[in-house]
Amino acid sequence: MQNLHIRVPRTAVVTATSRPVDRAAGDDEAEVTPAEGGGEEAPGPSPVSSPLEGAEGEELYSDLGARRWWAVVVLAALPSLGVGGEKNPEAPPESWTQLWFFRFLVNAAGYASFMVPGYLLVQYFRRKNYLETGVGLCFPLVKTCVFGNEPKAPDEVPLAARAEPVETSPTWQALKLLFCASGLQVSYLTWGVLQERVMTRSYGATATSPGERFSDSQFLVLMNRILALMVAGVYCILCKQPRHGAPMYRYSFASLSNVLSSWCQYEALKFVSFPTQVLAKASKVIPVMLMGKLVSRRSYEHWEYLTAGLISIGVSMFLLSSGPEPHSSPATTLSGLILLAGYIAFDSFTSNWQDALFAYKMSSVQMMFGVNLFSCLFTVGSLLEQGALLEGIRFMGRHSEFAAHTLLLSICSACGQLFIFYTIGQFGAAVFTIIMTLRQAFAILLSCLLYGHTVTVVGGLGVAVVFAALLLRVYARGRLKQRGKKAMPVESSVQKV
Repeated sequence: MQNLHIRVPRTAVVTATSRPVDRAAGDDEAEVTPAEGGGEEAPGPSPVSSPLEGAEGEELYSDLGARRWWAVVVLAALPSLGVGGEKNPEAPPESWTQLWFFRFLVNAAGYASFMVPGYLLVQYFRRKNYLETGVGLCFPLVKTCVFGNEPKAPDEVPLAARAEPVETSPTWQALKLLFCASGLQVSYLTWGVLQERVMTRSYGATATSPGERFSDSQFLVLMNRILALMVAGVYCILCKQPRHGAPMYRYSFASLSNVLSSWCQYEALKFVSFPTQVLAKASKVIPVMLMGKLVSRRSYEHWEYLTAGLISIGVSMFLLSSGPEPHSSPATTLSGLILLAGYIAFDSFTSNWQDALFAYKMSSVQMMFGVNLFSCLFTVGSLLEQGALLEGIRFMGRHSEFAAHTLLLSICSACGQLFIFYTIGQFGAAVFTIIMTLRQAFAILLSCLLYGHTVTVVGGLGVAVVFAALLLRVYARGRLKQRGKKAMPVESSVQKV
């Protein structure tokens, strides 16, 4: 055994003993032992005998405390802090460039290389009043991207929230509801199972070889966005849409936050179990409300704060009582929780920004097209800058099973979006929310059956509290509508995956 000693100045010696960790579990483990000498912390200089006294001594100890906290923050980004799983002894150690925090910074720098010049161009055209003085072949493109098109009255298509069914029989309505519910369940349950399979299992494993895992979450985001862009484009061509008036550059903000939230979602599966991720998604109503107050200046009812509190309690019960994960499943780590927090924060911003964009009277499919267009530009550019695009394509060539999983993952994501639009249009947001809440419960059950996750009795009660609170929100909204009050707008359903 080879020990790696990390020295913390004047306090303790942290010894990380390298031992085999299952690569398929996507979780590294490090053992932290007390410093030699039997104490919890290596004794520092005695205050009596210390030659540093007064302000100088206080400054030294303050500096040491700051360094100690900085070490904790840095180590939080390391996958070696996992509390479960074993590494494959034959797998080579990961370099620091493979750490999720470093990859996040590299991806963000790649997106900034497009966002910053684009923002400067938009400001330049606005200062030059290009809309009034511009001419030439580029004028229509600049106008669409920077200034948008004000919709004219004859060209507007009324966007009714939902047309009431015209004299349809109860049997036909029941069949349509069954079709919508089945489509949503099949699309997103399959998507969830494939997502966990791709991010937590190896490909090409044999009796003599452990195989290799795919680790580039950004490439998976690109595959999903390409197919979603194609589906939205075809839909816009075949079905009449309202005249588009929003400046195209405004989609880039929602697109950037959507790409980052999706990346955090995929990356988190390397550190947390799928049931934990599902509950984190269910609890994102809390940051959505916070973002709503900050971004949209919304006010909320008392029952909304109550249900948000119940969701927090249920999630805490599940996380604090989770049983030990088997070696084949990643255990919850600090890195995973940070990534889930990033997913929730970015996704909350996406929802609120999309709500603001709907003021331009666009359709949901137009929103889907605009967001996916910029998502493809950002991810393709970032992957090309990192030289990772060809590596992802080569991995697909080496493992046909991975290529099939990626294609099916993208199909489920795109079809799920269309089922969302159709279900809301036919039955309203309340019915859609109930279906998706049940889908989340089924996803947890299916993941536990297929991948062997363990849930304790207290954890199961926590799950029940979360879903009961979500159903209570649906019921309260329905009562408000019956009383003729204006309920809080439903979170935007575009690009939830």
